[in-house]
Amino acid sequence: VQLQASGGGSVQAGDSLRLSCAASGRSFGANAMGWFRQAPGKEREFVATIGWGGPPTYAESVKGRFTISRDIRKNTLYLQMNSLKPEDTAIYSCAGRRSAAISIDAKSYDYWGQGTKVTVSS
Repeated sequence: VQLQASGGGSVQAGDSLRLSCAASGRSFGANAMGWFRQAPGKEREFVATIGWGGPPTYAESVKGRFTISRDIRKNTLYLQMNSLKPEDTAIYSCAGRRSAAISIDAKSYDYWGQGTKVTVSS
């Protein structure tokens, strides 16, 4: 199983980016997936998660600005990030669970992709 994240870059505050996470090796259509991020010198933190049949869940810090979605046919997870702030600067990683239930706990995820770097300057 591979999760390949892409779409990071360097942007100005207020700009938008869309991250993608292409899955291969198994289908995640019925499974929960999520985005996490780790800023320099900080611990990894939850960003957003999407499951099967229920609404997504977001960290308070990104609620209203970020949108998680998925294309089941393409087996790809997305994170649309709008109104980016310097504090959003981090390495963003996608993850998948064997379970359909969403989770904000990184330890509950079974599969991880490599990160994609997002840098937001003021």
